[in-house]
Amino acid sequence: MRPEPEGGIVLNAQAIVVTSGKGGVGKTTTTANVGAALAKEGEKVVVLDTDVGLRNLDVVMGLEGRVVYDLIDVFEGRCKLKQAIIRDKRVESLHLIAASQTNDKSALDETRMQETVQMLKDEGFDRIIIDSPAGIESGFQTAASAAEGALVVVNPEVSSVRDADRIIGLLEARGIEEVRLIINRLRPEMVKRGDMLEVDDVLEILGVKLIGIVPEDEKILVSTNMGSPASLDEGNKAGGEFRNIAKRVRGEDLPFNILNDDGGGLFGGLRRLFGGS
Repeated sequence: MRPEPEGGIVLNAQAIVVTSGKGGVGKTTTTANVGAALAKEGEKVVVLDTDVGLRNLDVVMGLEGRVVYDLIDVFEGRCKLKQAIIRDKRVESLHLIAASQTNDKSALDETRMQETVQMLKDEGFDRIIIDSPAGIESGFQTAASAAEGALVVVNPEVSSVRDADRIIGLLEARGIEEVRLIINRLRPEMVKRGDMLEVDDVLEILGVKLIGIVPEDEKILVSTNMGSPASLDEGNKAGGEFRNIAKRVRGEDLPFNILNDDGGGLFGGLRRLFGGS
């Protein structure tokens, strides 16, 4: 099955929150890879880590050794915004603002977040990609408060889809209308056996526009450990899918390569879990 992208999957939003609800689905990896791919497309991009206390985005991007000031330093006036922005040497238009490792999520403030994102817009950034903490509490709320659009990352398995369903509702309640779905870590062989949720099922349950499908690929783990986003590697299959996501964000009309299993598998009753028929 090779459906064409649904009309209107372009993401016009300048500030985009990347979220999932459930931790461990590949949200930070998605932030780094989509941000890097957009920068390679010529956009001036800053990726912004709001996962205070954990801080992984700088490691995934290989920039941890260059962090001097972080987002909370900006919030609390210990540095100017420009001092916290790190430019990636591999792609001149790619930048990072790291999260704090020493504070807790109570240091996040929606007003300061909104002010910081507005300053980044004033600095001429085409995209501000905000890596949201897992969960639906204050960290997520702060990350989403400054966003006009969202990329929701989901794995094709029950708990991830259930959490994504909740997150989508919260985003819509905030008035964020441009919500796009990335299905991450799809394993075609498991879909064929009926052991993994099909793409069509995920889309029917969540009811938002699909913007990308990223297959399970061990090279992603290697690239993450090396601090080099896979989307910068032309030979990386999963990285290529992240590049396709960036192109769709920018309005390119690219088909999806979707495996559709005709067998019912063990997910036949899933819709009932989400109130469907």
